[in-house]
Amino acid sequence: MQQLACGALQKMRTELSDTVTYFLPVGDQEVPMNELIGKPITLHYQGAINCTHCGRKTNKSFSQGYCYPCFKSLPQCDQCIVKPELCHFHEGSCRDESWGEQFCFQDHYVYLANSSGVKVGITRGTQVPTRWMDQGAVQALPIFKVATRLQSGKVERLLGEHVADKTNWRKMLKNDVEDLDLTATRDLLFETCQAGLLALENEFGLHAMQRLPDAEQIEINYPVLNYPQKVTSFNFDKTPEVSGVLQGIKGQYLILDTGVINMRKFTAYQVAISA
Repeated sequence: MQQLACGALQKMRTELSDTVTYFLPVGDQEVPMNELIGKPITLHYQGAINCTHCGRKTNKSFSQGYCYPCFKSLPQCDQCIVKPELCHFHEGSCRDESWGEQFCFQDHYVYLANSSGVKVGITRGTQVPTRWMDQGAVQALPIFKVATRLQSGKVERLLGEHVADKTNWRKMLKNDVEDLDLTATRDLLFETCQAGLLALENEFGLHAMQRLPDAEQIEINYPVLNYPQKVTSFNFDKTPEVSGVLQGIKGQYLILDTGVINMRKFTAYQVAISA
């Protein structure tokens, strides 16, 4: 085997084409991962984690790559990132108002996706279609365009009373997924949630909350030779060396013949990759 790269991991970069193309950033290099499918690879954790924000060495990664002080102080680690309906910018308590203005006061999309069954989610406009590929969705449909993260969170919470808002990662990795008509699901949701949606549109204004009746459902194909029958996941903290034949990639997971590993989970880990 030859070492291809060594350094701090970042989540895989994706490009949408007939089949998703993956690149794994390792240190200052980027490894084209599709070329390694069908070949044996080894990932070796070097025993160090450096905060993805400040570079401080940390014994534990918080919120996918941050040290504890950054986790407690940075706006991108606040609870409202996971639960955008809890945005508190208007209360004057945002951890960093300039960051909030840049990232939270921009167009967001509310979408339906099929990764392990239908789910509702949100993403910044700049993250379409990246967000869907990161989640391993095989189908996706934007249904609302809104002006702020708070608004997207309120719509997501309303629709989330009727459909899931999380992915079953084991089903996603087994490809235990049926094709869905997300347009029909959207129409049913709009009908079911009509009163709540009208209330939000009245609260924020139609200019800020646009339904997307003409949006088209997209289909996403992943580079996978064989899906696992049983999902066993690796953890660098318990197994510093992970080896196997790369069977494919879906979401942010490498699928090996020996198990799977979520690369995004180990952002900021110092790792060497060989093939």
